[in-house]
Amino acid sequence: MTALAAESSPELDPVTLALIQNRFDDIARHMGWVMMRTARSPFFSDCHDFACFLTDARAELISQSDGIPIQAGCGGFIVEAVLESFPDEIEDGDVFLANDPYVAGGNHLPDWVAIRPVFVEGELIAFGCNRAHQSDIGGGSAGSYFAEATEIWHEGIRLPPLKLVRAGELQDDVWEFLLLNTRTPRLLDGDLRAMLGSTRIGADRVVSLIEEYGLAAGRRYVAALLDYGERMFRGAIRDLPDGRYEAEELSHNDCFEDIEIPIRMAMTIAGDHVTVDFAGTHPQVRGFKNSSLVTTHACIYLGLFSFLDPSLPRNGGAFRAVTLIAPEGTVVNPRPPAPMTQSTQSVAHEIVHVTWKALAQADSANACAGWGKGIHGVTAGRIDTDDPYVMIHWCTMPGAGAVDGRDGFDQLGHVITLGGLLLHNVEPYEQRYPMQFRRQEYRCDTGGPGKYRGGTGIHYDVAVEEEGVYSFRGEGLVYPSGFGVNGGGTGREAEMEIVPSGGPADVAPPYGNRTYGPAILVARSSGGGGWGDPFDRDPARVLHDVRCGLISRDAARNDYGVVLTEDGRAVDSVATLQLRAGEGSA
Repeated sequence: MTALAAESSPELDPVTLALIQNRFDDIARHMGWVMMRTARSPFFSDCHDFACFLTDARAELISQSDGIPIQAGCGGFIVEAVLESFPDEIEDGDVFLANDPYVAGGNHLPDWVAIRPVFVEGELIAFGCNRAHQSDIGGGSAGSYFAEATEIWHEGIRLPPLKLVRAGELQDDVWEFLLLNTRTPRLLDGDLRAMLGSTRIGADRVVSLIEEYGLAAGRRYVAALLDYGERMFRGAIRDLPDGRYEAEELSHNDCFEDIEIPIRMAMTIAGDHVTVDFAGTHPQVRGFKNSSLVTTHACIYLGLFSFLDPSLPRNGGAFRAVTLIAPEGTVVNPRPPAPMTQSTQSVAHEIVHVTWKALAQADSANACAGWGKGIHGVTAGRIDTDDPYVMIHWCTMPGAGAVDGRDGFDQLGHVITLGGLLLHNVEPYEQRYPMQFRRQEYRCDTGGPGKYRGGTGIHYDVAVEEEGVYSFRGEGLVYPSGFGVNGGGTGREAEMEIVPSGGPADVAPPYGNRTYGPAILVARSSGGGGWGDPFDRDPARVLHDVRCGLISRDAARNDYGVVLTEDGRAVDSVATLQLRAGEGSA
């Protein structure tokens, strides 16, 4: 790092440059800690469904080290929208708020972004931002995941860039307008204040950092950080063979009927530049899983960064080496008024998968197996009061895909989170909601077989003790989704059903809204794909998986060629060698 930095900027100390990047990253993480400690909604305080990030004065990302990658990676677009909407009206003490995917650089409507400009000696130097998924923003369904939406107005309130705080003064009329357009005003009131507080902490620390080195030097160091990010990323691309690599991933439902929705990518690597072209991708669909152009950008960056060297700087300089072609009117760049609230899960999931599939053709050794698709939905009700609740069933998360040298993580979360979404503890949720958690354990034989096994899903039963409205989002149902690589197997598909009190089980639809009285939600989430030939897996690890209940004895024999002793406590080495040599019978 230091050699490259010093090479282009001899007047800048390379050690200081590295320290400044680390300090910017620490500021973003500190903003996240403030948000978690002060937010009112468990979406934030328990699960971290937000991301804090910093940009420079031109909207290039300086740090996206906090939270969920898909929320931070597209942060520059919403700052650009503020700069365009208020070219001469940005003052010290302002805070802007925006969410709209079509006019404000948003990814989907529930993710509101607080954007605070940072001034040093009267000069705009940076922006401190917090993108957070609100508990409810209106629309046709509590929780604002309205599976029957056919246009964006069904999904909740749309916010262009607007001033929520003007020169340090909260705009009370705007605040009241926002609280009137949510089913959970108490939560929104506390959460917005937490967002403002986190950006204030971030802005103050950026000011201190820049003042420590001086405005002129601070400006040069920020520019050098972005240039360094670009050089390092281009170097990683240059290490891949030039060529055109094509890939496809399918979604199987437009939220109303089963149809095939292919997401097609052609990735061209030429020297130190990547061109990603989605020509041939399915046209935009009726349902709410169209991907905003901003989300599509974020997914491409997530796919590239997670595949390449993990030490690469994750700042906006790297994005200069990528050209995205997303034909308008497709599911990856829809025309208004297409709905898109589901897009940050699907088709975001598919976009990351096609990125990995294309890169695997250029570098198979670093291939990433597919992650299972999600099935978690929303239950909303009232808890015998006029104060409604909205609960997302976070714990129905899928398993992750394996990579060379590591099994896939079990029950980790959507691929777009890369593990950044935290799973809550059940005890406080039983106190907060009219629910009793009856079962939460890993599923057996869910992860795809491989030298490195795919992550397993979860078996989750929860009793909902009062009438509730369920918004289903079951992309992982019916079809296996965690593809294997380099000889690895595919993870198992998900299952979900509702068992009403005193009634027969009702199979949950992939998408839709339904109302039930007291009932039990039964969810079995999907598994990730395996990496490599399962017969190359260490038999001791197979034995361990069997004893932990992650794979069955039959799967050990049939999928991995591992025979256990009669008591199941050890590997039958002779029989295993014979079976793997083709002398035994599976």
